Amino acid sequence: MKNKFKEITIIDYGTENGAHYHAVALSYQVFGKPLGEAPVVLVVHALTGNSTVAGEEGWWSEVIGDGKVIDTQKYSVLAFDVPGNCFNEYVIDKYKNFTARDIAKIFSAGLKSLGVKELFSAIGGSIGGGIIWELAALRPTLIQNLIPIATDWKATDWMIANTLVQEAILNNSSNPIYDARMHAMNLYRTPESYKLKFNRSTNEELHVFNVESWLMHHGEKLQKRFQLTAYRMMNNLLRTVDITRGRGTMPEVVANIQSAIYIVAIDTDLFFTRKENHDDYLEMKKVKDNVYYDEIHSIHGHDAFLIEFDQLEKILSKIFK
Repeated sequence: MKNKFKEITIIDYGTENGAHYHAVALSYQVFGKPLGEAPVVLVVHALTGNSTVAGEEGWWSEVIGDGKVIDTQKYSVLAFDVPGNCFNEYVIDKYKNFTARDIAKIFSAGLKSLGVKELFSAIGGSIGGGIIWELAALRPTLIQNLIPIATDWKATDWMIANTLVQEAILNNSSNPIYDARMHAMNLYRTPESYKLKFNRSTNEELHVFNVESWLMHHGEKLQKRFQLTAYRMMNNLLRTVDITRGRGTMPEVVANIQSAIYIVAIDTDLFFTRKENHDDYLEMKKVKDNVYYDEIHSIHGHDAFLIEFDQLEKILSKIFK
């Protein structure tokens, strides 16, 4: 199921921070049924992802495809690229001009341009989940089923702290993508995951521990396929998620969202913690009946939503089947 992105141009966009762009290039892909012929599922990618969510090279092809839990024989699966992720070679140098809410507004404009008036579901992991939270707050009646995975409706102090460290590496390192990626992998996985995978084993050829060669491999791999401007942009978006800014308290904003909300946490996530997600769920239940909570159980931490596909399929099947 190979696909090639198409592009929409968003004209005269003003950001939350007061910057003006004559045109913003918004690329997208559609998998499965053509738009207008089936319920629409919007999928929003994580930090290093893109709109290729299904097919041979799809980063979520385990759950999206013909006969999969998000069945492309039944749904139109729409995926936008976050502007500035460089998948369509569109570059945003002044990354601090944009917030996650800006991305939600641009996606909303893209949906209107495509004639999509409602979404059966919006689903996203990590920063992708933060963006769909922002979209739901922006357009409370748009989404029937909101599915934020391994994410949060706001940037916590912990998130802000870690994105600051990432930004410092990206701006000051002589090898920024490589170094930032190695640091980030230690947040995406857990000590237990490392022990299971490596157990202090060594790479005799390189004369290093295998955990070191694995981290170096991830640094090199991302360096070959990702751009520095994209990393800076996506990292900055993580620290800007906040559905309450200028709107009121979290319960007030959530009570206004008409979607059924399915929060999916990971019990060992070091990035978006299980406790933060569960505490928020309990607060949301006080003002909204159709809020649900599930957990992926894994030793692998934040990246479990890209690893534990059997568990994710079971959780999603409650909505899609």
